[in-house]
Amino acid sequence: MSERTTSSSWATSIVQGLELGGVDCRALFAQLGMDYEALSDPDARFPQDGMTRLWHLAVEASGNPTIGLNLGRLPVRPTAFHVVGYALMSSRNLLDGFQRLVRYQRIIGEGADLSLQPSPDGYELILAIHGDHLPAARPSYEASLAHTMAFSRWLTGKPLKPREVRFQGPAPADLRPYEEIFQAPLRFASERYSLLFDRADLEAPLPSANEALAQLHDRFAGEYLARFSDGRVTHQVRQVLCRLLPQGEPKREAVAQALLLSERTLQRRLQEEGASYQQLLDDSRRELAEQYLAQPNLTLLQIAYLLGFADPSNFFRAFRRWFDTTPGEYRARL
Repeated sequence: MSERTTSSSWATSIVQGLELGGVDCRALFAQLGMDYEALSDPDARFPQDGMTRLWHLAVEASGNPTIGLNLGRLPVRPTAFHVVGYALMSSRNLLDGFQRLVRYQRIIGEGADLSLQPSPDGYELILAIHGDHLPAARPSYEASLAHTMAFSRWLTGKPLKPREVRFQGPAPADLRPYEEIFQAPLRFASERYSLLFDRADLEAPLPSANEALAQLHDRFAGEYLARFSDGRVTHQVRQVLCRLLPQGEPKREAVAQALLLSERTLQRRLQEEGASYQQLLDDSRRELAEQYLAQPNLTLLQIAYLLGFADPSNFFRAFRRWFDTTPGEYRARL
């Protein structure tokens, strides 16, 4: 099965943020068996789980659990988002730019799933990160939100302030690093990680807007994504499953429709990649279960329903099969 990867451009930003915090990333890369020199190769990609381990080692080495926020302190480089950064720069406004970011996110990192939802007074940019075998590290979420904020301020040329920044985990003892980076109301123990923006801020024209360049960058990004996505239907299925699971167990037919494929074509393409629909459904549920159990505000019953189990007892049986323990015992160990 294809392993999720992170672009060298985004990995470079992470490394710069960690090195800003005094971490010796060259040594950590060697410890993890990853090639530090490959950071300078624009086409190189790093395993998602390797980057997750890097975050954990960096927090341990620095003693700073909020080191991910350093990505909001770096000088802004459009190349941090690969070709997508230039597509964002030429967009009419931030709304147009965020829609491109959602569309091309997998170029930057396959583990992240972005969505943009309208809210009563604005828009919410929602981030979910899915590992291969390891649940995403909290600093990885915080780094993505912090860098998105810094990039948005750089694009607009204004001290843009979101209406609210939402975090899934519990509130830290010291809020000052968060207040410094986001300069906005903070909400912890939320059901998701997201940035909530005023409508007027996202619809204001960008100084760098250029429709002809935007179309050119769309073509580049689209071609890269098409090349990159060849034989990656497993990843697309995982993304659709994560979106549909809270509504109940997704049928293969519904997933095929979401991907504009017939059921037969979907099954054939999964077989070509050495995967099956049932296995991807099971894997996605297992990965999400680990992430949800790390959120103390979610009850076991809520987690069962978020994973698409109509009967919670089926969730408990599946969990014991995955981890040879109960969800309660697993959460207690966390």
